[in-house]
Amino acid sequence: MDEIGFRHDGYLFLLDREEDVAAFRVALALQGSLGVPSRELTPAEAAELLPQLSLDGILAAAYCPSDGYATPEAVVQWYARESGATVLQGCAATAVDVRDGKIEAVETTGGRIATGTVICCAGVWSKEVADLAGIALPVEGEARSMWFTPQDGGLPERVPLTIDFSTGFYFHREGPGLAFGGRERALEEVAEAAARRLPVLADLPVQSTWWGWYDVSPDWNALVGEVEEPSRFLYATGFSGHGFQQAPAVGEHLAELVVGREPTLDLSAFSATRFARGAERPEAFVV
Repeated sequence: MDEIGFRHDGYLFLLDREEDVAAFRVALALQGSLGVPSRELTPAEAAELLPQLSLDGILAAAYCPSDGYATPEAVVQWYARESGATVLQGCAATAVDVRDGKIEAVETTGGRIATGTVICCAGVWSKEVADLAGIALPVEGEARSMWFTPQDGGLPERVPLTIDFSTGFYFHREGPGLAFGGRERALEEVAEAAARRLPVLADLPVQSTWWGWYDVSPDWNALVGEVEEPSRFLYATGFSGHGFQQAPAVGEHLAELVVGREPTLDLSAFSATRFARGAERPEAFVV
């Protein structure tokens, strides 16, 4: 698993509001009923996992030791390599040719590709790609930043991906140091919550930074499905920060739709048509 940067260190949510504790208890009950070993911790139990945490005001924590994280780019590269797929970089889609309600081809800067099926997984650019086929996908971009330290400040070798839920500040191990971020774009705006929850972080230098996009839907849940017209236009986008977590199930679902097999999972609730039907699914655990 080293080639994809996989770390099996768990997830830890720190909760300082009664309403969040109540919402997480509902989620923990559901997870437990499905065999997920997540559980509620007291602040003292959370401190045993990470003694460097400052838990002032924390009422409870939610912890799952079996959770983990990896490097998404490395996973995508592995799949592309092992599958033998052809990846065309720097080749923009400029048009989707539709005739009599059916897709006939995709026009690109590298030439025309004849196809009857298009899968739109373009992240923050999915709205523009869908527009090429006359389809409306409600996806917008929200920029998020991360920062990286060269040292770990003496934290244990096993550091759960830790999230101060009310502020959005989070951190985890990244190589010999730490990666951290939050909902704000500027380091100064994240620093206050960071120093309050993990005081040692204030003494560590920032070695580098990175920013990218959340592809956000109106209710912060994924858009997955197939449009009625033009036929054979499938989409998986708007994951709002959950895409890597949900990718295995969504990928299998799309593959089944492409080959005409009965889907193993019923993901109809994530259809983009839910907004017109008044069936939004607001995500309660946005980080």
